Amino acid sequence: MGYKNLQECVADLQRRGMLLKIDAPLDPYLEIGALQRRVYQAGGPALLFTNAIGSSFPLLGNLFGTLERTRFIFRDTLDDIRRLVAIKINPFSLLKHPLDIVKAPLAAYHLLPVVTEKAPVLECSTTLSGLPQLVFWPRDGGAFLTLPQVYSESPAAPGFARSNLGMYRVQISGNSYQADRQAGLHYQIHRGIGAHHAEAIARGDLLRVNIFLGGAPAMTVAAVMPLPEGMPELSFAGLLAGQRMPMTRVPGHLPVYSEADFCISGVVHPARTLPEGPFGDHLGYYSLTHEFPYIEVDAVYHRRDAIFPFTTVGRPPQEDTSFGAFIHELTGPLIPIVVAGVKEVHAVDAAGVHPLLLVIASERYVPYAAVRQPQELLTVANAILGQGQLSLAKYLLIAAQEDAPALHTHDIPAFLGHILERVDWRTCLHFQTATTIDTLDYSGSGLNEGSKVVIAAAGPVRHRLAVDIPAGLELPPGFGPVAVCLPGVLAIQGPSSLQGRGEGDPQLDQFCSFYRDRDSFAGFPLIVVCDDSFFTAKTLNNFLWVTFTRSNPAVDIYGIRPETRGRHWGCSGSLVIDARIKPFHAPPLVDDPAVERKIDALGAPGAPLYGII
Repeated sequence: MGYKNLQECVADLQRRGMLLKIDAPLDPYLEIGALQRRVYQAGGPALLFTNAIGSSFPLLGNLFGTLERTRFIFRDTLDDIRRLVAIKINPFSLLKHPLDIVKAPLAAYHLLPVVTEKAPVLECSTTLSGLPQLVFWPRDGGAFLTLPQVYSESPAAPGFARSNLGMYRVQISGNSYQADRQAGLHYQIHRGIGAHHAEAIARGDLLRVNIFLGGAPAMTVAAVMPLPEGMPELSFAGLLAGQRMPMTRVPGHLPVYSEADFCISGVVHPARTLPEGPFGDHLGYYSLTHEFPYIEVDAVYHRRDAIFPFTTVGRPPQEDTSFGAFIHELTGPLIPIVVAGVKEVHAVDAAGVHPLLLVIASERYVPYAAVRQPQELLTVANAILGQGQLSLAKYLLIAAQEDAPALHTHDIPAFLGHILERVDWRTCLHFQTATTIDTLDYSGSGLNEGSKVVIAAAGPVRHRLAVDIPAGLELPPGFGPVAVCLPGVLAIQGPSSLQGRGEGDPQLDQFCSFYRDRDSFAGFPLIVVCDDSFFTAKTLNNFLWVTFTRSNPAVDIYGIRPETRGRHWGCSGSLVIDARIKPFHAPPLVDDPAVERKIDALGAPGAPLYGII
């Protein structure tokens, strides 16, 4: 049986030495978030802050900070979930393990929420300003909730069956929000609450929402699960928790999650918005101020022993990296069921998740052909780009399993090398030039707007990848120095970008023209033009972050010796990605030096985090 609330989880982790209490006074403004990030990077324990300045509640951070701890928290139910997933994949497996058919219905019973009379979360009340006012980055527009569980129901068909539980940014102070009365609701595209909001607008209704914090850890994970449309997150939370989720009905309001630590109750008006942001986000930049819906808050409830959970978002890896890895473990085996032909999918966390998707799939359309080429791979790629949040992929790189059966997408250098050895830039690039991208991605042509490219590679090796800078390499004026990122990949520092949104840059056209009649990049099919070549090439994560978060494929991909056949663009020389920061990009996140020095002191001998950070 899993934990029924956060108090059980915290007590158990503390008994087992997996949680550290921090009694030193720390400021929710920058300091607590900076400390949590530092402990996460060190692979440290969960953190319970008992003396947060100005807070009446203890704060819990880094709960899911390691994949091992996340597995431990859900240790009692993982086998049940795997059993149900296995049955979904192969019902004939029951012939080999007949006892599974007995155990599976017991787990499935937990899919149904249970209505209770008692709700500890309704015992006490406070205000938005009475909540911990956590601010994580110097330019943040105010305090916001990082682990909210936003609950809504279909206005047209209320009830648990068509409910949604999602994790959306909730700003609780700052900007022009009325103190204690209004909270920002920043939800991105392809999120379940959007369908409920659209229904409310069509009906002219208010959209009622409840925002839960805490409770069983399963509720937090369920709120970020990419579940099929029509499967309530409450059901998955019950499965993961090993018990039915208790909900209490409140007359005139939505049901309340009984074991939550906090509940913010309110309504969203059909078409009213207010400026929200800026805030540091999971791509490693600030998401800027934009108009988003907001909540008119009716009440803020909390249990007597409430614990305030939080995490920090920023350049990956962060705590949500462990979320992603855990979710992949649970859902990865189902991907071939959803999209036929897929063997593996990897949304690359270091590149901000949505900007880069690596895929291995079958290429079986013409198995008798003398030379394999991408055909089924393109069908699979199109299917992936039609699947929920996978549709937000900006760069989709797809390889044929038949070319290398031992290849895996999580071995990123090997996967990229496999692709680059086989690409033919004249035929393997497939663009969507005006489409939707991640709301938080500022490389595109506007908010939620940008482009995608599929790079499909199959068949024999075409390139021998080089690992040394070509001898005597000439560079046009303003470009250089040069560094090797990976075999076959060069980073070349370029002049500062001056281009406007959605516009190409003549400097990059001139760069490519300079090499029209030069064979300077033999063995380097990919060139990344960037602001700092040594930073970009220093680590794999730097290369992934710079290249794929700072480029818009339809605008920022160039080629040496480009050619267009019909409407298909490609190049016979190296592909060039302009990954410089553009004038319209959001600024990257930078730590506050004074705060970092204070965190350093907490790791000194005799200090509470000595030996951890």
